[in-house]
Amino acid sequence: MTREERLLEAIVEAVDTLVDDFDLIEFLHRLCDHCVELLDISAAGVMLADPHGGLQLIAASDEHTRLLEVFALQHDEGPCVECHRSGQASLAIDLTSPEATRAFPAFATRAREMGFLTSHALPMRLRHQSVGALNLFDSRHQVLAESDIRVAQALADVATIAILQQRTIEQTSMERAQLEQAFTSRVVIEQAKGLLAERWQTSLDEAFDALRRHARSHQMQLALLATQVANGTLDSDSSPPSPAPAAVQPAQAPAPHTAPRASASAREPARAGSGVRVVPVGRRVRAVPAAPDRIGAAVAAALADHGGDTEAATAALVKRAIPDAMALLDDTRKGGRYDVIAHPWLPDILRKQSARGADQVWEARPKWSRPELPPGAHEITALDVNGAYLSALKTHLPIGQLEHSTGDHHDRRRAGLHLITPPAWEHGAVLPNPIGDRDEAGPLWVTEPTLRLLLRLAGPRYGLCDPPRIHESWTSGATESLLEKFRIALKDARDRAIGQDDVVTLEYVKAMYAKFVSTLGESNYNRELYRTDWMHLIRSQAFANLWWKAHRAWDEGLLVVRAMGTDELHVAGDWRAVFPEGRGVTEVKVKDTYTVDTTSAAPGPAPTGPVQ
Repeated sequence: MTREERLLEAIVEAVDTLVDDFDLIEFLHRLCDHCVELLDISAAGVMLADPHGGLQLIAASDEHTRLLEVFALQHDEGPCVECHRSGQASLAIDLTSPEATRAFPAFATRAREMGFLTSHALPMRLRHQSVGALNLFDSRHQVLAESDIRVAQALADVATIAILQQRTIEQTSMERAQLEQAFTSRVVIEQAKGLLAERWQTSLDEAFDALRRHARSHQMQLALLATQVANGTLDSDSSPPSPAPAAVQPAQAPAPHTAPRASASAREPARAGSGVRVVPVGRRVRAVPAAPDRIGAAVAAALADHGGDTEAATAALVKRAIPDAMALLDDTRKGGRYDVIAHPWLPDILRKQSARGADQVWEARPKWSRPELPPGAHEITALDVNGAYLSALKTHLPIGQLEHSTGDHHDRRRAGLHLITPPAWEHGAVLPNPIGDRDEAGPLWVTEPTLRLLLRLAGPRYGLCDPPRIHESWTSGATESLLEKFRIALKDARDRAIGQDDVVTLEYVKAMYAKFVSTLGESNYNRELYRTDWMHLIRSQAFANLWWKAHRAWDEGLLVVRAMGTDELHVAGDWRAVFPEGRGVTEVKVKDTYTVDTTSAAPGPAPTGPVQ
């Protein structure tokens, strides 16, 4: 189905609400899903004004986004809140910029922690009457094209008309009643989600997907079904209805569904006066002590054991980085909803072909140099991407044992390995090939990050290549946030170490995440977790992240000169206008600078592909 056909389908759905009874909450959730699909963004959410003038979260494309929107409401800040108040769109808000941090300090920080780098907010209004805001989030630094903005605003406008339009003469009264019912229904739906997630030992996203499927298949109002689940009149003690819902990305951080404040604080470093963390126990919550600072305690003990000798303490900590990383992973996984299989059966493609050989998975590691430069002298800066593997821990990871399938189909709720015929890449003169430097033609086994990168580049937003052809796959239900608390714990420790100029902690943390990734496969150093598929996926995610930085540099008018490994990008031009400089994981630092003078060289043939 083309983009135009999907857009028409979304508008037809909205028009249907004007001529028949409709489920407002389900309609707005469908709106969020359409936005993610049509605009090539990461997530979407809808906030509506209640009859008393306050904003309420009504729908979100996933649980991760719902928690962020609730956080925005609790702190009364964010582009979405400002958009509703002003009635004006807020587009391409760079959540890593100093301006966003000053304007929305709490919201911008939380959004970055959840992996969102860009935010857009569009008003939902008819003439001078505002009913709420449509919020769009992206995990990349992306500016919506003018056509995308028009599509998003059109969807918001149609949704606004659907909310305001009623079939009775008492339009205002009906509108208020329906909105009141929507807010009340949302509470019941949240209760039902939590009950099902607890009974089935699954995620809130999966429970909500099952609710929506059951309501659609039985032609029931979503709120009515949720009420039956909550009051026990519907049998929901069995496992999720077939087909069993797979994990939806980006999955939510494990948290009580009725206590978003506790969920937020549980992921933040403990602070004096910030409250006490709670965890769900049955239908209630229970206070638990704050998690110990395992990293800080280990550093302090090592320094004490070595009489303050930082070099000796660092060496000792690096030596024990793997078991300490696994202990930290166990701590952050406590209370998690996913039962990870640590030693699954692996298909032959993940087994080494010889004692010193490699398996059959291609990680798409880049080793690219621009074939030629324009005539003239070029000041080139080699940029170092900070914490490449640390950032790559946020990727879609299969939870269970990989299952085999065939056919040219990609299920975004699953992740794993795919045998594909890659598309031709015609832009090697200005951008690296997304599958890396590969000389052999024909099908190859690639990872989930590589496949998603190719599919996105083949989509209507970029159109840089044809879609890859998928022949067969080994996948499992997946979530993007499986290692998220682990990643954030390491990131927070790294940030504190940088702020305090603590070299010991910095080297210790680096060793923890680097060795964690490198020993997930066939390694004698880590026998607690044997997930060769995870190792390949995390590495490939790091390579994909570097590719997107190269694309961003090119898109902003820089000359991309080289892309190497996970963390090295050479560019010519005003790169500081594109990338923030620093030591944080969302920043880059200078590795080297050099000059290439091509004045005397004869110009070569003009490159084909995207025009610089």
